[in-house]
Amino acid sequence: MNDILEKLKKEIPNHSSVVVATSGGPDSMVLLNLLSTVKKEKSLTIVCAHVNHKLRKESDDEAKMVKEYCAQNNIIFEYMTIDEYKGNTENYARKKRYEFFETLIKKYSSPYLLTAHHGDDLMETIMMRLIRGSSLKGYAGFSEITEKNGYKIIRPLITKTKEELLKYATVNHIPYALDKTNDSDVFTRNRIRKYILPYLKKENKNVHLKFLEFSKTITETEIYLNKQTQKAISNIYKDNKLNLDLFLKEEPLIQKKIIQNILDKTYKENINLIKDVHVNNILRTIKNQKPNKKINLPNNKILIKSYNNAWIEENKTPEEYDYILNDKIKLPNHHVIEIINDTNDHSNYVTKINSKDIKLPIHVRTKKDGDKLILKGLNKTKKLKDIFIDEKISLDQRNLWPVVTDSNGEIIWVPGLKKTKFDREKDQNYDIIIRYQKKGSL
Repeated sequence: MNDILEKLKKEIPNHSSVVVATSGGPDSMVLLNLLSTVKKEKSLTIVCAHVNHKLRKESDDEAKMVKEYCAQNNIIFEYMTIDEYKGNTENYARKKRYEFFETLIKKYSSPYLLTAHHGDDLMETIMMRLIRGSSLKGYAGFSEITEKNGYKIIRPLITKTKEELLKYATVNHIPYALDKTNDSDVFTRNRIRKYILPYLKKENKNVHLKFLEFSKTITETEIYLNKQTQKAISNIYKDNKLNLDLFLKEEPLIQKKIIQNILDKTYKENINLIKDVHVNNILRTIKNQKPNKKINLPNNKILIKSYNNAWIEENKTPEEYDYILNDKIKLPNHHVIEIINDTNDHSNYVTKINSKDIKLPIHVRTKKDGDKLILKGLNKTKKLKDIFIDEKISLDQRNLWPVVTDSNGEIIWVPGLKKTKFDREKDQNYDIIIRYQKKGSL
């Protein structure tokens, strides 16, 4: 492990504070031991961060073992437990762990978080993502050094195998605990570890280093593509909306990178929920000939395509409403419908009605399936859906667009869009004037 010791000495400056993620397994205990070796020479402050997940009965004993080791080696021991879980157990645990680590980074003013990920971990991660599908960045697995906001995550054991670490722990009498659930065939990672890795190592005992080279190549490619993507995205993606006319002019690979970039910003720490199937579904939806389309995404989000724009938002159930119009109504879309005394406005934002032609009271409601109306100047009905399409009204706008009817449910006006047979000219008899005012024009 001399190469790892030299790496630690080179990467971490004298008098630094270092937070070490320590599970109590052989990998993290070896890392803690190696840091202890360089502690005096570099005058380091080592902070052991241990998380008790409370998922196994041995967890408390393992925490005690790590604490005792820290006491014997003058290492600061910091500890937290996760007593309950919400949603996906693995994702929730990871989120809580890193929240804990970042708390310690701030507490001890440490610019470094060290984890014990090794070469076998990298191979397992890459193969899992190849099997399940991922982004180009995801196929790289993880890097030896990752820059975060205000600190670095360093994985100094990435060039070592599990076998090497176990042997080092045994020879140097380093205490450690083994997680028995790692032997279970229930988990994909375990099956890869038990059945696939041994065959790869028979072909090449240093195959983990080949995976590391692969990871570095993917990362370098990703960095270059990101630079090209950023040049393109600045014009294509504005106000959280994707301009499809410009987007479709880009090369397929850049299109895919733009989508992945948007998903990274949208999902942040939950980006592992996104698989390549989601990216491909988004691309198919965007290229679909239908002007309006939507698809579901993880975490209760949806992609909406509407004519030459596409965006991602929370999947909210459209708010249906049905109001009786007495004088003035403020609608959920923040626009206003009101009865007024007089106007010189003859646009689609005003309608004049004779109360004798309809059944009062007047209703203002959201659209319904099968809505039809007779447009002014025509003697045939037209579907409201077709009017929305003709006027290029997006799906999200349609759900909240006001429809004015009488008490029999007959549509007498589609505010801002179309007047019906009930609208009267200035020289005709009418006793009701209704005005629709959009937010910002009030």
